[in-house]
Order: sequence, then structure tokens, then C-alpha cells
Amino acid sequence: MRFMMITAMGTALVLAAGPTWADAAAGKTAFAAKKCTECHYTDGPAKEKTIDDQLAKKGPELWYAGSKFQKKWLGAWLADPKPIRPLKYGTLNKKNPGDHPKLAGTEAANMTDFLMSLTSDAVKAGMVKVKKNIKGKQIFIKKMPCSGCHQSPGRKGKITGGFSGPSLVGAGKRLNPDWIYAYLKTPSVFKPVKAMPTFAGILKDKDMKNVAAHVAKMK
Repeated sequence: MRFMMITAMGTALVLAAGPTWADAAAGKTAFAAKKCTECHYTDGPAKEKTIDDQLAKKGPELWYAGSKFQKKWLGAWLADPKPIRPLKYGTLNKKNPGDHPKLAGTEAANMTDFLMSLTSDAVKAGMVKVKKNIKGKQIFIKKMPCSGCHQSPGRKGKITGGFSGPSLVGAGKRLNPDWIYAYLKTPSVFKPVKAMPTFAGILKDKDMKNVAAHVAKMK
């Protein structure tokens, strides 16, 4: 009886700790087997050199996914994907069909571990302190009207903003704050060909951190 109780307690602790069976190598194999490489590439650095290169892509690059995303969010999204971009990738007039394949169980965990292993040295940990940031909010809304391209949560939970860029609703759970700052500071590392303005030289370093902190608080 005592042995059975100890075994049961051990099992409960393992379950409470979450999946320990995730395998990044298996996730990499599944990534190739499921032909995810037809839409996403995972070997950096960035490959796009021209507008044509960018338009030829069917989905975002993932070679820095582990620096960009939060693991908990990524695992949940792979299991039940919801559109992040209002418009289909690479278009300005076609609605996102929301048809990304779902993964389940071990496969989702393995894929998550694989993608989280893909990081960029350009993202330094501890650069952004996540907190309510009024100055960052003012820059986001007024000085650099980011809402022209990005949806974000407004007053009383109302979603406002444009459709040409990815939505920032839920960015606080989705994005690594330090990646947001790194992207604002050195966007060419991640996307050498892009529509988003380059803010380095326009915004002070501390202001880019303020904006990153503001975005990282978005629900």
C-alpha cells in the first residue's frame, strides 16, 4: 500500500510539472515531415534581399522563433492556431483564411521544443522591464502611429488599428519583450526587407524600450 501511494504521488508530481517527454530533435523531424518548410524556413540568418524574395514567402521565417515567442503561448497556438495577421501573409487585400494545421499531444510539444531552440544572438535577455509604460503608449499611439498597421486593445476592450501588420492583441503572452526591443532597434537582422519603418535614429534607445514595454503589456 505504501509503495502504491509513493508511486501515485510521483506520477502526480510529473503531471503537475508538465510534459517531460518533449523532444526537440523529434520536433525538427516532424517539421520537415509535415512540409512546414514549404512556408517557413528555420535556418538563419535572414535570406530575403529583395521585395520579390519577401513576396515569394508563404509564411514568416522561424529561425529566431525561440527568441521571439513565449513557450507557453507557442505550444498552445500550435495545438489550436488562431490568425495573428488579419490579412493573408504577403497580401494587402486577402483575408487570412485561418487554415494553419493543428498539432496534438506529443507532436505539438516536440515542435514547440524545436522552435524554441531556434534563437538569435541579437536578442539580449533582461533588456526590457515589463510594466505599464505611459510614455511607450504615447509614442505607440501618437509619435509613431503604430495603430495604422497593427491592431491593439483599446479602451473598454475595444480592438482598434489597421490590418496590414500582425495584430498585437495578446502580444503580452505571445512575444518576448526583449525580442520586441531588439526588433525595433535592429530590424534588418530579422527582416531585411519589410514595410515597417526603421526607428533606430528616430527614437532614442530608451524610447524603443518604452514602446517594447508597452507592447509587452498588451492583453
